[in-house]
Amino acid sequence: MKIHNLSTENSIVNQFVAELRDVDIHNDSMRFRKNLERIGEILAYEISKTLTYNTKNIQTPLGIAEVPLYSDQIVLSTILRAGLPLHQGFLNIFDRAENAFVSAFRKYKRDHSSFQIVVEYMSSPSLDDKILILTDPMLATGSSMELAYHGLLQRGTPKHIHLASAIASQQGIDYVSRIFPKEKTTVWTAVVDPELNEHSYIVPGIGDAGDLAYGQKI
Repeated sequence: MKIHNLSTENSIVNQFVAELRDVDIHNDSMRFRKNLERIGEILAYEISKTLTYNTKNIQTPLGIAEVPLYSDQIVLSTILRAGLPLHQGFLNIFDRAENAFVSAFRKYKRDHSSFQIVVEYMSSPSLDDKILILTDPMLATGSSMELAYHGLLQRGTPKHIHLASAIASQQGIDYVSRIFPKEKTTVWTAVVDPELNEHSYIVPGIGDAGDLAYGQKI
């Protein structure tokens, strides 16, 4: 399984990640969403380099131009609600892609001592022989990605899976590396953080991406 960590090289994506982390910017939810969207666009661009391309002749006003265009069928999938801005960034680039949505949330015990990931809704086209790009802004434990993927398999078998996040924990990357099919899975993230805290939040991380993007939930 290939792991691509964009923070290992200097690029503008580091600026967007810095703003996601910055507590002085956290009260600007519109900027938070926009930075997730921009990170999605950059990750999508990087993934586009791995696709299958065929040359097509394009008629211009002055002649014929040979242009390599990707031929893969792409399904963009995200985990609601936090994944929506990142998903939009991918959709800005892969504007002809099909889309899938999975509703997953942390169901805590009353004392908040532990939780389980619950999937309650899914909408997806057929995935057979398509490229599945599964996005979630925070790859923490990897459990949400795993449950979403197994749910999506009800819609067919993709020929390749790309897992994409803005921020990943090393534990999450290690987990999906064990769970997902190694021969056809690639992981993409803007940065990898070293650990999770006792509540399974990424440290240093950013906090709760869904709350920062859309407001606190009850």
